[in-house]
Amino acid sequence: MDVEILSRIQFAYTVAFHYIYPPLSIGLGLILVIMEGLYLRTGRKEYEQMTRFWIKIFALIFGLGVATGIVMEFEFGTNWATYSRYVGDIFGSALAAEGIFAFALESGFLGVLLFGWDRVTPVVHFISTLMVWLGSMFSAVWIVVANSWQQTPAGYHIVGEGLEARAEITDFWAMVFNPSSMDRLWHVWIGAFLAGAFLVMSVNAWYILKRRHEGIARPAFKIALVVAIVASLAQLFTGHRSAEIVAEYQPAKLAALEGHYDSLAPADLYLFGWVNQQQQKTVGLALPGGVSFLTHGDFQAPIRGLNSFAPDERPTQVNAIFQLYHLMVAIGMVLIGLSLLGAWMWYRGRLFQTRWLLHVFVWAVLLPQIANQAGWFAAEMGRQPWVVYGLLRTSDALSRTVTANQVLFSLILFAVVYTVLFLLFLYLLHRKIQHGPAAVETLSEESEAYSRRENPLMHPPASPA
Repeated sequence: MDVEILSRIQFAYTVAFHYIYPPLSIGLGLILVIMEGLYLRTGRKEYEQMTRFWIKIFALIFGLGVATGIVMEFEFGTNWATYSRYVGDIFGSALAAEGIFAFALESGFLGVLLFGWDRVTPVVHFISTLMVWLGSMFSAVWIVVANSWQQTPAGYHIVGEGLEARAEITDFWAMVFNPSSMDRLWHVWIGAFLAGAFLVMSVNAWYILKRRHEGIARPAFKIALVVAIVASLAQLFTGHRSAEIVAEYQPAKLAALEGHYDSLAPADLYLFGWVNQQQQKTVGLALPGGVSFLTHGDFQAPIRGLNSFAPDERPTQVNAIFQLYHLMVAIGMVLIGLSLLGAWMWYRGRLFQTRWLLHVFVWAVLLPQIANQAGWFAAEMGRQPWVVYGLLRTSDALSRTVTANQVLFSLILFAVVYTVLFLLFLYLLHRKIQHGPAAVETLSEESEAYSRRENPLMHPPASPA
């Protein structure tokens, strides 16, 4: 394999591994805010217990996310030097904004979140939980903005010529609010909420099946289920809006996502199928004109097919893009079905007695992760052969001095290290889940012991009023 393919594989591998963790941080952060908010509102110990327990899981996920994300920034310089020079003004400003507005906010309050339970007042601790969650949300903002600019560039001009050309910002806010950024951001956020919700439901469904910690497992499951219901239904709208943006600004990608070859002909909506790239034909179960209707409100509206683009200006791995996209959509519909089925069983009072459904929820934790990965792969592969759509080709974005053997060696090294990290993550996560939440009596004893030390932060003096 040549340098381009190996560099793409390496970056895809590191990004895919890293992207296991940020969605969980964002989704779990939202649920932590809800749990601790309920504790402040009601004073019920079960909400305190579940919040303390899931903060431990959050800390593990957050740590792995930070460690695995740093590598990608170095890859920009080692493997993609031309790209880094071309988009440095754009990407650099977004990454700087992430550091200032997101990472600083997260890290500033993370210590209070993890170690402040018995050292600050409950309100201060809740504010810390809220700030850490907002920091993770802001982090996603700037990463999605930078990536979306590559999909739909705006607010820039080109300086220089040839391989020395680079993009400079002319309008910062036009760059931030480029045509696809906000719709893609909502899509990413909601996918993260689903990842966090199904993680919480999975663990608590397992506790309920094992008849362990049921006093907190049941209310925690219900909290996550409410988040999953809202998020899964909202994802329908954000997904549709994102597809409309792709249809308007990246028609070649839309054609690849839907396996549509015919030039300016109505496009069918495939539920599933297979793309024969040699024959330039897609076979499967389809709704005739479905894509045309969803895009233009008319079953007969023509959609540009892949044949209307020059061979060197359209994606090459059409079947892979088609399958990944339809896998994401299919999982999205399954998540809606599971969430609504859980709501129906809850309404009927049979949610925690239906053991087969609880077993399904235990394993359903994998589905949002698969959907998130499939969606990103489809989006990035569908952008090819452009790394910045319509401006910079992937083949031109590489470092000129890096050899294929060097990339292959580092790829093998990353694979070994990341595999060890993932196994360590699973081991530590398993241990924390097996240990479970601390008992109410233990928490009460710890709080009373700390109270006897008369900590002024935990027990501030009464106000003169």
